[in-house]
Amino acid sequence: MEEVKVTRNYQITIPYDVREKLGIKIGDKLVVYVEGDKIIIQKKAGNIASLNLTLGKKITDKEINEVINEAGEKIGSGS
Repeated sequence: MEEVKVTRNYQITIPYDVREKLGIKIGDKLVVYVEGDKIIIQKKAGNIASLNLTLGKKITDKEINEVINEAGEKIGSGS
Protein backbone atom coordinates (compact mmCIF):
# COMPACT_ATOMS: atom_id res chain seq x y z
CA MET A 1 0.00 0.00 0.00
CA GLU A 2 1.38 3.38 -0.94
CA GLU A 3 0.52 6.81 0.41
CA VAL A 4 -0.23 9.71 -1.94
CA LYS A 5 -0.75 13.39 -1.18
CA VAL A 6 -3.73 15.44 -2.36
CA THR A 7 -2.54 18.67 -4.02
CA ARG A 8 -4.20 22.06 -3.60
CA ASN A 9 -6.13 21.30 -6.83
CA TYR A 10 -7.40 18.03 -5.26
CA GLN A 11 -5.24 15.90 -7.55
CA ILE A 12 -3.24 12.79 -6.74
CA THR A 13 -0.51 10.91 -8.59
CA ILE A 14 -1.06 7.21 -9.20
CA PRO A 15 2.11 5.47 -8.03
CA TYR A 16 4.34 3.86 -10.66
CA ASP A 17 3.87 0.30 -9.33
CA VAL A 18 0.07 0.64 -9.49
CA ARG A 19 0.18 2.08 -13.03
CA GLU A 20 2.44 -0.76 -14.16
CA LYS A 21 0.35 -3.49 -12.52
CA LEU A 22 -2.89 -2.22 -14.09
CA GLY A 23 -1.37 -1.12 -17.38
CA ILE A 24 -2.55 2.47 -16.98
CA LYS A 25 -1.21 4.68 -19.76
CA ILE A 26 -1.47 8.40 -20.55
CA GLY A 27 -4.93 9.11 -21.96
CA ASP A 28 -6.62 6.10 -20.31
CA LYS A 29 -9.94 6.77 -18.64
CA LEU A 30 -10.56 5.81 -15.04
CA VAL A 31 -13.85 5.46 -13.18
CA VAL A 32 -14.03 7.04 -9.71
CA TYR A 33 -16.78 6.25 -7.20
CA VAL A 34 -17.40 5.84 -3.49
CA GLU A 35 -18.08 2.54 -1.70
CA GLY A 36 -18.80 3.13 1.96
CA ASP A 37 -15.88 5.18 3.25
CA LYS A 38 -13.55 4.24 0.34
CA ILE A 39 -12.73 6.03 -2.88
CA ILE A 40 -12.49 3.46 -5.68
CA ILE A 41 -10.44 4.35 -8.77
CA GLN A 42 -10.85 1.72 -11.45
CA LYS A 43 -9.44 1.43 -14.95
CA LYS A 44 -12.37 1.78 -17.32
CA ALA A 45 -13.01 -1.50 -19.11
CA GLY A 46 -15.38 -0.42 -21.86
CA ASN A 47 -19.11 -0.51 -21.21
CA ILE A 48 -18.93 -3.09 -18.41
CA ALA A 49 -17.45 -0.66 -15.87
CA SER A 50 -20.07 2.00 -16.56
CA LEU A 51 -22.81 -0.64 -16.55
CA ASN A 52 -21.70 -1.79 -13.08
CA LEU A 53 -22.07 1.78 -11.81
CA THR A 54 -25.44 2.28 -13.51
CA LEU A 55 -26.92 -0.92 -12.10
CA GLY A 56 -25.37 -0.36 -8.70
CA LYS A 57 -24.14 -3.95 -8.56
CA LYS A 58 -21.17 -5.97 -9.74
CA ILE A 59 -21.66 -8.06 -12.84
CA THR A 60 -19.91 -11.42 -12.60
CA ASP A 61 -17.82 -13.06 -15.32
CA LYS A 62 -20.42 -15.84 -15.40
CA GLU A 63 -23.23 -13.36 -16.15
CA ILE A 64 -21.17 -11.71 -18.89
CA ASN A 65 -20.36 -15.06 -20.49
CA GLU A 66 -24.03 -16.11 -20.38
CA VAL A 67 -25.06 -12.95 -22.24
CA ILE A 68 -22.29 -13.44 -24.81
CA ASN A 69 -23.33 -17.07 -25.36
CA GLU A 70 -27.01 -16.12 -25.74
CA ALA A 71 -26.11 -13.42 -28.27
CA GLY A 72 -23.94 -15.90 -30.19
CA GLU A 73 -26.79 -18.42 -30.33
CA LYS A 74 -29.21 -15.76 -31.61
CA ILE A 75 -26.74 -14.63 -34.27
CA GLY A 76 -26.08 -18.24 -35.27
CA SER A 77 -29.81 -19.00 -35.60
CA GLY A 78 -30.50 -15.85 -37.58
CA SER A 79 -32.92 -14.40 -34.99
